Amino acid sequence: MTVPSPLLEDRTPARETAAASTLPNRPAVGLGAQLLRRKPLGQMVHEAGAGSNGPKLIRSFGVLQLTMISVGATLGTGILVILGDSVPLAGPAIWISFVIAGLAALFSAVSYAEMAGLVPVSGSSYSYTYATLGEGMAWICGWCLVLEYAVSVAAVAVGAGQYVNETLSAFGLSLPDAISQPPGDGGLFNLPALVIVLLAMALLVRGAKESAWINTAIVIIKIVILLFFCIIAFSAFNSGHFAPLLPMGAAGVSAAASRVFFSYIGFDAASTAGEEARNPQRDLPRAIMLSMVIVTTLYVLVAVAAVGARQWTWFEGTQAALVQILQEITHQPWIAFVFSVGAVLAIASIVLTVLYGQTRILLSMSRDGLVPKVFGKVSPRTGTPVAGTLIVGIAVALTAGLIPLGALADATSIGTLFAFALVNLAVIYLRRKRPDLKRSYRVPLYPLTPIVGSLMCIYLMINLGGITWLVFAGWMLVGFVAYFGYGRRHSKVARLSAEEYRVLSAGAPDDDGPTARGHGDDRLSAGSADGPLKVGQR
Repeated sequence: MTVPSPLLEDRTPARETAAASTLPNRPAVGLGAQLLRRKPLGQMVHEAGAGSNGPKLIRSFGVLQLTMISVGATLGTGILVILGDSVPLAGPAIWISFVIAGLAALFSAVSYAEMAGLVPVSGSSYSYTYATLGEGMAWICGWCLVLEYAVSVAAVAVGAGQYVNETLSAFGLSLPDAISQPPGDGGLFNLPALVIVLLAMALLVRGAKESAWINTAIVIIKIVILLFFCIIAFSAFNSGHFAPLLPMGAAGVSAAASRVFFSYIGFDAASTAGEEARNPQRDLPRAIMLSMVIVTTLYVLVAVAAVGARQWTWFEGTQAALVQILQEITHQPWIAFVFSVGAVLAIASIVLTVLYGQTRILLSMSRDGLVPKVFGKVSPRTGTPVAGTLIVGIAVALTAGLIPLGALADATSIGTLFAFALVNLAVIYLRRKRPDLKRSYRVPLYPLTPIVGSLMCIYLMINLGGITWLVFAGWMLVGFVAYFGYGRRHSKVARLSAEEYRVLSAGAPDDDGPTARGHGDDRLSAGSADGPLKVGQR
């Protein structure tokens, strides 16, 4: 039996017009049922790569580019400045804090790896949640990702002015505070922040492949700079600096681990490239796990080298500890120039990769009808969502240039942790409900690993400040208004009749009817789709 559905057919302009007469103008189910409706996994994969106007994203990423996307979004300015705040909490055991934080991130990373191989689409945790927990939680997750990606890009870009000035100081030049600092910090307009976001936007519009190669080059430079620091710092290594190892006790190590955990946020960026990976089932899990190994190894190396070069009490109040250590060891002024350039590149890499992830999240949400169609239109010439990239890029650039982010930037952490927790729950759900699905990667020690991952995310959320929770609540209130004002009425899954939804969901658990099997929606390779999936297709 074939049931026509606007979700399932090719949406050429002619068919758009024909379908409009049969497409209901409002949800076919009540609010409660709509919030619980899940999007079938098979349908997600069959429409993977298709924008609202038909052209597909170009599959050009191998495991190297995917790994560098995650490393680029994770390995940023944090390690360059975080030691001054975290070493006084843990003492010489700061390297243990990095290991603990890395393990905490790893629990969620392995869940991301399983879901990325199982559902290789651009929506990341938004799509995983839609397939398992329903539209309501998917919208909340997607809205959290907007906060995580867009606001964090602006927050990182705001720091560009300081490092640009440090770079220019090597030539006796500097930008006035009025155009290099954010409002509230002595400035009127943060020009470097705006420029760096606009440059990233322009690069993403040109094509994802070109952006990925440039990001790979920048990430390699960042890694070389950190290794350069380690080599110099180890030349002044003093093992006596590690005694006593725990001057602040185990509680200090735990407190520092909570603080440095956020240096690991960003590894999920590769999962937004599911529709542009040449072999997503194989390469996405590898890229996510490999990026965690690279980042954790570098963090531990830098922490050990820094403490070995200077007493842990020396770090109190330092804002650029690595630069100061190198200057004191080498007495060479060009060191500050090299590291300032490295910091600017670190900011550029983060802005590029995170802005890329934001546009792909909105593309997936647009495909489902939850945000306007303009975010899902893919250019046939460049194979990128040009209009969505321009809108997001300009909005983020203005935010970075004009608005002091303050607590809003801090709230990105709570949105990220919430998304991480949902991915862990998604793994548990699909292992219980769809054990038959072919998985290219499996979470080890199931179900302990995703359970611990969820609990650790919840614990870290609880320990965030009250102001952060208030800002987060305000953001979610805006999200509810957006959902009920637009997404609720335009949701494509909600506009399916009960019969359409039941037949389309055959072979997967559904909410509107009994489960039927045999639709083959475990064929989760986007490259194996042999045409648009129709209801009843065997």
